[in-house]
This record gives sequence, C-alpha cells and structure tokens, in this order.
Amino acid sequence: MSKEKTNEKEPVKNPFAVDEANETSQEEIIEEEQNEENQENNDDENAACDNCDKLQEKFDALNNQYVRLAADFDNFRKRQMQERESLLKYGAENTLKLILPVLDNYERGKKSCENIDDPEQLKNSFDVVFKQLFEVLDKAGLKRIETKGKTFNPNLHEAVMQTPTNEYPDQTIIEELQAGFMLEDRVLRPALVNVATGE
Repeated sequence: MSKEKTNEKEPVKNPFAVDEANETSQEEIIEEEQNEENQENNDDENAACDNCDKLQEKFDALNNQYVRLAADFDNFRKRQMQERESLLKYGAENTLKLILPVLDNYERGKKSCENIDDPEQLKNSFDVVFKQLFEVLDKAGLKRIETKGKTFNPNLHEAVMQTPTNEYPDQTIIEELQAGFMLEDRVLRPALVNVATGE
C-alpha cells in the first residue's frame, strides 16, 4: 500500500503572536509587581514600627530610671544638708555632756570653800576639779602641746621670745609662756614659747 503525500503544509507559527491561554497580560504583570512591592513596603513599615515600639519602650524605661535616680539624689542631698546642719548645731553635745560633771564638782567646791580656812585644802580641791576637766577634754580629743626641752617647731609653737644662752642647744624651748592645744592632729592654738639661741 503506498503512502499518499498530501500537499497540505503545516501552518507556520508566528513568533510574535500572543498565546492567550498561557501568557498573562502586561497589566496583570504590573499589578502583580505593584502588589509585591506594596507587600515589601508593608513588611518594612511593620518592621520599622516594631523597632520604634522597642525603642520607645527602652526610652520609657531609661527615662523612668533617670527620674527615680534624680529623686533619690535630691532626697540624699536634702538628708546630707540636714545632717550637716544638725552636726554644726549639736556637734559639741557629747563633749558638753562630759563637762557637766566637772561643772557640778566646781559648784560643790565653791560652796565648800565658804567654810574652809585652810588654803592648802582649797588648793587641793581646785587641783581635783582642774584635773577632772583635763581628763574630760582628753577624752574629747584635746591634747596639750609639749614645749619645755623640746626643739622649736613652727607648726606647733610660736616664738615670742628668744634668749641667747649656752645652757641649752640652739632652737630649744626653754620656757612656755602660754599653753598650746591640738584637737587630734589639728592645731587649735600654737604654744607661745621662749626659744634659746646661741650667743
């Protein structure tokens, strides 16, 4: 059986023709791209909003912490001022409490002196009160500056006299004219002294 050849040619496909079944229109592509772009923008905006919310929370927390610290510091400053004022006003309270018994003894001695004829007994009573006063002041931190026989120290002593002599080494204190005192390690009043100088 022989094959018959047909003269019919297969139609040639136009490369520029649009296949309506398989290809979407240009408008749909643009719309889809815009939707994707809008979605990305929305995602970016949501991420930015999340960051803004987190930053706002951090800011609020730090601001609250700052306000609390400022209030605490203000309260601390007020407390310090009150304590300082109280210290200045009542700082001598403990020392004065220690001195009160000395004043009591002084008043007792003053009354008993009215009936004492013996000056030696009067002197002994005075010495007891004087000694008690110095013991109290010693407990409060008051110390007498040593002078006689010591080398002159301008930080502790004030030379109001100078005596040329060979009996003492140069710059030796030979006489105390007025007692000097220290409170712990601070000079309250320098001792007035007479200092030996070489002839």
